[in-house]
Amino acid sequence: MKQVESTKHGSRYQHNWYILKALVHTDFKLRYQGSFLGVIWSVLEPLMMFCVMYVVFARFLRMSDGTRTYPVVLLLGISSWQFVTDSTNVGLRSIVDRGDMLRKVHFPNYIVVVAATMGALITYGINLGVVLLFAFGYRVHFTWRVLLLIPNVAMLYFTTLGLTLIMATMYAYYRDIAHIWDVLQQVVMYGMPIVYPLTYVIHRGGIISKLARLELLNPFCEAIQEIRHNLIAPATQPIIWTFFGGHDAWVCLVPYFIMVLLMVIGVTTFNKNSKRFAEVM
Repeated sequence: MKQVESTKHGSRYQHNWYILKALVHTDFKLRYQGSFLGVIWSVLEPLMMFCVMYVVFARFLRMSDGTRTYPVVLLLGISSWQFVTDSTNVGLRSIVDRGDMLRKVHFPNYIVVVAATMGALITYGINLGVVLLFAFGYRVHFTWRVLLLIPNVAMLYFTTLGLTLIMATMYAYYRDIAHIWDVLQQVVMYGMPIVYPLTYVIHRGGIISKLARLELLNPFCEAIQEIRHNLIAPATQPIIWTFFGGHDAWVCLVPYFIMVLLMVIGVTTFNKNSKRFAEVM
C-alpha cells in the first residue's frame, strides 16, 4: 500500500514538474513573440534604463561612489530590480490570464505563478551574463565572495515569489492591484539605493544617514546590495552586516525574517483562496 502511494506521489510530482517546465518555456517564448529583436529585448531594456540613469544620476547629479566600477554596480542594481518587476507584473496576472487552462487541466494553481517568476529568473540570468561582460571590461577584481551569489539570488527570488503570490491572490478579486503596484514599484525603486549609491546618502550624515541604514531592513534592498557587494565591490557596497554586525547582530536577521514571513503569508494566502479562483474569475 505504501509503495502504491509512493508511486502515485512520484507520478504526481513528475506531472507537476512537466507542467512547470512547459509553462516556463511557453511564457518565455510568448513574451517576445512578434518582436523583431525577440529575446534581445531582455538585455536591451535594462541597458537602456542604465544609460538614462547613469547620465541623470551619475553624470548630471553627481551621485556616484567615486569608483571606476560604479557603472557596473548601477547596471547590476537595475538588472536585479528588473527581475523583481518582471516577476510581479507577469505573476500577479498569471492566475487570471491562465483561468481557462486552470479550469480544464488539473494541477496545483501555484505552478502558474512559479512559472512566471522562473521565466523572469531566466531573463535575469541572461542579464547577469551581460553584467559580467561589463565587469571584465571595467577590470573588476573578483573574490571568493562570488560563491555567495547563489544564496543572495535565492533571497531575492523567494522574497519576490512571496510578494507575487500575495498579489496574484489579490488580483483575482481586485483588478485595481495591478494599477496600484505600477505606482508602488516606482516608489519602492527610488526608495532604495538602486539608481543612487547607498554610500552617497550615508556620507551626508545626520538623520538621513541613519535612515539610509534602515533601508537595508528591506529584503529587496539587502538582497540587491549583497549581490553587488559579493560580485563587484565588497569595499564600497555596504550591506546590513557592515553596520549592525557587532552588538546589534540580531538586526541583521530582520530582512531574512521578512523574506520568510512574506513566503509564509504568500503560500498560506494563496492556498487558502486557490479553490475559489474559478468562482471569482
